[in-house]
Order: sequence, then structure tokens, then C-alpha cells
Amino acid sequence: MHRNTFRLTTGTGAGYNNNEPCATRGRLFNPHPVDRMSVAILYSRAISGMDAAPVTVEAHLANGLPSFTIVGLPETEVKEAKDRVRAALQTARFEFPARRITINLAPADLPKESGRFDLAIALGILAASGQIPADALAQYEFAGELALTGELRAIRGALAMTYCAHRSGRAFVLPKANAPEAALVGDATVYAATSLLEVCGHLTGVQRLQKWPTGAMGATPEYPDMADVRGQAHARRALEIAAAGNHSILNVCTLGLPFRYRCRLPIRFSYGQGVLLPPIQYPPISSRGTPTDARRSLRESTRPSMTWRSTSRSASRTSGYPRTVGATPRWELCGPSWML
Repeated sequence: MHRNTFRLTTGTGAGYNNNEPCATRGRLFNPHPVDRMSVAILYSRAISGMDAAPVTVEAHLANGLPSFTIVGLPETEVKEAKDRVRAALQTARFEFPARRITINLAPADLPKESGRFDLAIALGILAASGQIPADALAQYEFAGELALTGELRAIRGALAMTYCAHRSGRAFVLPKANAPEAALVGDATVYAATSLLEVCGHLTGVQRLQKWPTGAMGATPEYPDMADVRGQAHARRALEIAAAGNHSILNVCTLGLPFRYRCRLPIRFSYGQGVLLPPIQYPPISSRGTPTDARRSLRESTRPSMTWRSTSRSASRTSGYPRTVGATPRWELCGPSWML
């Protein structure tokens, strides 16, 4: 009899036990059972409107023709993760299983975009194939785009994802380039890595990642100085009062003045922290009522030096209401709107 064929244990004769319970009679018997299917479960985040929704990454390995399928409403950049993950695992000297691989990104009705799921998919394959332990995966959330060399590249929305991961009680593992941004969330547990090997070393206990210090601001950049403005005593007094109380201002200038004169005072007001007043230590993002900075990171990368500035909008006199209050292009924004 062929080693993979099944035989039915019925009737009498050789191999039949009359004392065997009736519930086991007539069953299919395989003298050479196939390998048990493996499943690994990890957690990540997806951008959903103004929120970073949780995503469960399920890696399933089964026997059959070698294939690699990603399901769960993935966009094109997520589908292309198959090639990035395969090359990264092989470059890092891991064994890429020649089996039927299925990656499910749940919930299935939530669109998945960008390459932030590369790290979670790679770790799921390694855990399902037994190359790394799967016991500690539930304590973390993973996000990061993999290069073909196994290095981790920066992603978008790290601040918002860290904010949501902290609320769920999990630590967050992400690329080192996004660590200063994610560290702005007070009391969050952030681990920064530069490559896939460093993350695997942390999970296996070979070399633990150091917890990134959180709640700290970046280095204060050079701001335009109010000392450059000569005269304008009343205008400077108004700016000092507005800066002291975290108020907004509306600058109305006479038409015909050059642009550099119309914006000289407002620019120094928007960069006024550390110029008009001593540096102000704002509460960490996790303790605020509205995480405006976290929501802003959903659309662009946030530098720590920009996080603690007010917003300056240089709208033309012909600008309409939408452009004045919020439809300004991102290159015109001077930092997140913590004052809005």
C-alpha cells in the first residue's frame, strides 16, 4: 500500500479490534499522518480615516503546492509585500517555508494600505514555521516596511498607531526612524529596531531591544527672533499676550505691503515658543483630551521638533473659508495644530 493512501478500518480481520469503541469504527486511518498545520497571530494597525484601527495578522502554513497569498482587502502595496518579505527573510538567512502560505489581515472589511504590515507578515511566517517563539507575540504590536536587505524603513502614522497601541496595553515595535515621533506618547512602551534580525533577536531573547525614552521633545531648532523686528510696539505687545495665553491671532495688513513685511510678525509668533517666552513643557499626548498631533501623523510624518509649535496659515486675501480654516496644503503648515 502506498504510504499516503488511507484505508478504512471496518469489518473483521487483521487490524480490527472487536473491543474497540463503536464511535471509532469505520474511521479513516492514515498510517503516515501529514504534518499538523501551523498558525501564528500578531497585531498591527491600519489607517482608517482619522484613527489607527487594530489589525490582526494571521499567518497560516499548510501542505500543498508552494504559494503565498494575502487576503483581507489588501491594496496593491500590501500585495507586493510577498516579494519584499521573501527577499528579506532569505537575506537574513532564515528559511522561507516551501509550503502553502496564507496571510489574513482581519477585519476583512477594513482596507489595508502601505507597507507597514511587512514586519508583522515576516514575523508571522517565522513564528508559524517554528523559527521564532510565538508565545510573546501577543504582548506587542508591529509596524514597519521591510527592505530587500532586511532593514526597516520609516512608515506613516507612527504617532497615531503608538497612541492607540498604548491604550490597548501593548508595546509597539517600529523602525528606529519613527521612534522619536512615537516617543511623544507619554508612558507608552516603544521599541525601535533597524532590521528584522534585531526584532527576532528581541523575541528570542538573544539581544533585547532597549526601551525608547518617551515623553521627551526633540532638540529645539533655530527660530526667527523677535529682535529682528524694529518698532511695532503695540503689535509686539499683542503677540506677547497671545503667546502667554495660547491664543490665536488674526493678522490684517494693508494691501500693497510686500509679503515679507506682512508675515514678519506672524511667523515669529508661530515660532514664538522659546523666542517670545521660555520653552513651555506641554503635557504628554496620552493625557490630552484630543490627540491632535496623533491624528496629524496619519497623513504625514511628524518630526519631534515640529510637534510643539503652533500653526501658522498664510492665506491670501482672496482665500475662501475652506482654505482659511483647514484646507491649506501640507507644505504651508508649520507644525501640528495643538492650539486648534
